[in-house]
Amino acid sequence: MFTIIGGDGREYGPATAEQIRAWISAGRANLETKAKALGSDEWRRLGDFAEFGSSATPPSLEPVIPAVPPTPGIPVAPAAIPVMAVATRVDANLAERGPRLLARVIDWILEFVAGIPGGIILGSELMKLAFAMMQGRQPDMQDLDMHRLILGGSILAASWLLLLVIQIWMLSTRGQSIGKRIVGLRIVRVDGSPVGFVHAWLMREFLMSAAGFIISLLPIIGPLLLRPALHITDWCMIFRDDRRCLHDLIAGTKVLRV
Repeated sequence: MFTIIGGDGREYGPATAEQIRAWISAGRANLETKAKALGSDEWRRLGDFAEFGSSATPPSLEPVIPAVPPTPGIPVAPAAIPVMAVATRVDANLAERGPRLLARVIDWILEFVAGIPGGIILGSELMKLAFAMMQGRQPDMQDLDMHRLILGGSILAASWLLLLVIQIWMLSTRGQSIGKRIVGLRIVRVDGSPVGFVHAWLMREFLMSAAGFIISLLPIIGPLLLRPALHITDWCMIFRDDRRCLHDLIAGTKVLRV
């Protein structure tokens, strides 16, 4: 008995070797599909199991040409050798670019909404600072309501932290942010296995954000040129044939339709 990981990142099984061979014949799995035997925790290629190493080889697709007895006096032309076109298999479940952008925009909107309560409390105090700077004078801290600043800052930080924890938990356990769940997308590793915390957030989200922050510390060219160039490069790489952005290549992930 075996359990396999489908193209959607979910586990299927346990199933017998005969059932899996039928899935291979139907195109639902192949020798690269990750699988583990019942009672084992080790994920391996189906082709690494003796049960599928030879039996899973697809049958020949060459057409069968019936033998025709030669006609006396007429030379027999040699049989034509069929030419088989080799097509590159493209994952039909890859997420489209539009839904991926929509999912990201939804996550950005949620970040903005989460900051509204704290922003409202901080609003009047921030306006005092802005007016002072516009008038060219040093802000007087005694004019500010420190209790209001502390309360608003605390609510703002707590709201964003709560949203971040929820997003990390969903990415690590489901391969979905809130936006991706709403749109119907899922992140998986390139071999179809679940992403987990390291590939879903640490390598895919945190590294890009950290790189952008570090670059922005460079005077002038950092925030005005290098950081925008990094993120634009990341976004534009979605126009590759495999629709994998820079953060997908770093984390070894891809995004599929659910």
